[in-house]
Amino acid sequence: VGPGILPGAHASDGGGSIRTPASACGLFGMKPSRGRVSFAPLGEGWGGASVQHAVTRSVRDSAVLLDIACQPQAGDPYYLAAPSRPYADEVARPPGSLRIGFTTAALASDALDPECAQAVVDAAKLCASLGHTVEEVTLPGNLAAMQQAAGDVIAASVAATFDAEAERRGRPVTDADVEMLTWAMAQRGAGVTGASYVRGLAAIHAYGRAVAALFETYDVLLLSTLGSPAIPIGHLHEDLRRFSERLFAFMPNTQAFNNTGQPAMSVPLAWSKSNLPIGLQFVGRMGDEATLFRLAGQLEVAKPWFNRVAPI
Repeated sequence: VGPGILPGAHASDGGGSIRTPASACGLFGMKPSRGRVSFAPLGEGWGGASVQHAVTRSVRDSAVLLDIACQPQAGDPYYLAAPSRPYADEVARPPGSLRIGFTTAALASDALDPECAQAVVDAAKLCASLGHTVEEVTLPGNLAAMQQAAGDVIAASVAATFDAEAERRGRPVTDADVEMLTWAMAQRGAGVTGASYVRGLAAIHAYGRAVAALFETYDVLLLSTLGSPAIPIGHLHEDLRRFSERLFAFMPNTQAFNNTGQPAMSVPLAWSKSNLPIGLQFVGRMGDEATLFRLAGQLEVAKPWFNRVAPI
């Protein structure tokens, strides 16, 4: 998709895996709300954190693909009302004057790379120039408790996947079958008790309620998609003892919105001095992809990324 071989490609996002490659490759990536795209025939992925959609070059193509995919199936555990009009129609509609809160914080690490922080400030100024009210905010909620809980839920889900695969194969999954990190995650998950899983979901839902309070005042939250521009291949695995530290330094701002269930998009609005794209993340209210698509369409017209040239 990045070099234009395809206009879009399927992606799933349980902690940032639509928005992260979109940011790193200069593409548009919309993570839909929980329940917008059916997980049938399964019930959910990663305790409801994982969603399905696509990474695309244009806002329009993302909207068209979501129109095709957002068809509820009988027995879905989560339900969202159908959009009032096709998302493809929303892209060209004016978003009106939105109230946008922004932050240059790195939610799950110490700080953003300075270029990412500046990209947030520049995006906030762009939004203000388009007629939106823009204010700096602080995100509420106990992020540390949510992260610990999400780690347990994800690890238990990986362990359950191993069990299902072992049953299908008729033999156990071994460490020779998977990458070292996947194996370590499954081992952690095998030790998560049922009570810990349920308490983890409660902590995740408490975080979602806390963050939702911010959206009683603001229509959209703006923050950096990633903690830095793209990192070298292999950087996260150079020292597995520091894997989590390096992971959340790179992607501190995406997992939060998997666990709140809100729609969030990465929009390719900036470049680093070393010619790497920097995505800006916009988060909407639960179920309100329409507002994000309208805003994304406006941003795409104001600062088109199809034919842009990286700075030298």
